[in-house]
Amino acid sequence: MGNRPPITFDVIARDGEARAGILTTRRGLIETPVFMPVGTAGTVKGTRFEALEDELDARIILGNTYHLWLRPGDDVIRACGGLHQFMGWQRPLLTDSGGFQVWSLGALRKIKEEGTEFRSHLDGSLKFLSPEVSMEVQAALGSDIVMAFDECAAGEAPVEEVRRSMELTARWAQRSRTRFDSLQAAASDSGRTEATDAISGAQALFGIVQGGAHLDLRRESLCRTREIGFEGYAIGGLSVGEPKDVMWKVVSDIAPELPAEQPRYLMGVGTPEDLVEAVSRGVDMFDCVLPTRNGRTGQAFTSRGKVNVKNAQWALDRRPLDESCACSVCKRHSRAYLRHLYMSGEILASVLLTHHNLAFFLDTMRCVRQSIRSGDFTKFRREFTERLNANGPENVLSIT
Repeated sequence: MGNRPPITFDVIARDGEARAGILTTRRGLIETPVFMPVGTAGTVKGTRFEALEDELDARIILGNTYHLWLRPGDDVIRACGGLHQFMGWQRPLLTDSGGFQVWSLGALRKIKEEGTEFRSHLDGSLKFLSPEVSMEVQAALGSDIVMAFDECAAGEAPVEEVRRSMELTARWAQRSRTRFDSLQAAASDSGRTEATDAISGAQALFGIVQGGAHLDLRRESLCRTREIGFEGYAIGGLSVGEPKDVMWKVVSDIAPELPAEQPRYLMGVGTPEDLVEAVSRGVDMFDCVLPTRNGRTGQAFTSRGKVNVKNAQWALDRRPLDESCACSVCKRHSRAYLRHLYMSGEILASVLLTHHNLAFFLDTMRCVRQSIRSGDFTKFRREFTERLNANGPENVLSIT
């Protein structure tokens, strides 16, 4: 590897705060802004990797440290050559730290300075996850981008609780950096790490800014995170119950203050309109389970809004989900057929709806990148939002 950094990031165009860039990893180039499909357990649910690579051209996907650690276990993945080899996916991977999943366990977990003690949701066994353990597991997974271990406060938590959480995240960020660096140094020195021979000292570590809805705490978290120094920076702890206007207030204030020369990642957000709005505030990277989860529950994202295939009005509708979409599902299948599949409990309904939703999210980001490069992002954003909010018969927003 020599002295080549694990990732490089170059901004190639700007339109206001919106940025188009190239994120380079050892496994390929990623054009930003980018949407990253979520592959929680080593799979993007309902989708074959061939579809992700060929038609959808997803350049990077996510793996989940918490879930993969519990099952099949980092020892299994290590023995199989790392997560890329285990999955059969050779493009870039980002792994989250497991912090959010542990936080979401609620009463099943106990947070203390050393780390988090919790009961496995699989078998009830007692587990312990810390910054050091998270870094070691992510080294075994061999992802290209590793997330620091953080603690997330609830969206409407009292300010004292949010401050405690933010300060704990800052201390855990330093511990994550220290352990991560020791693993990378061991890999560079010997060609392998204590955990695996899959990473070759070529992982990048992203820090996470916390602080809930409190801008003063967010700014303090940003300052402390920058002082430690990371290869990229994320805004965490949003879309966890706070009102949407609060989320945008935080993103508008914090995103432009993240280091301009490194990628900016808004974690767990969101709908297509959320992605476009966040890009306008300077964000480069996104992930969300909505395209896959909503596909499995009968909902399609389209350029005219959401279509709920369960609704009886589509029973005889021969049009595609989205007449503006060029994906293979919209080229071949009608709303009537997709409704039939879903109402019949056919697995293919979830597969097709998931494929279309991922195509729509990824195509939206392609259009965003093109509009930034051509200087037309403001126009694109306005027209995109107007179409989504159109009050025509196709705009069915309810979920029954």
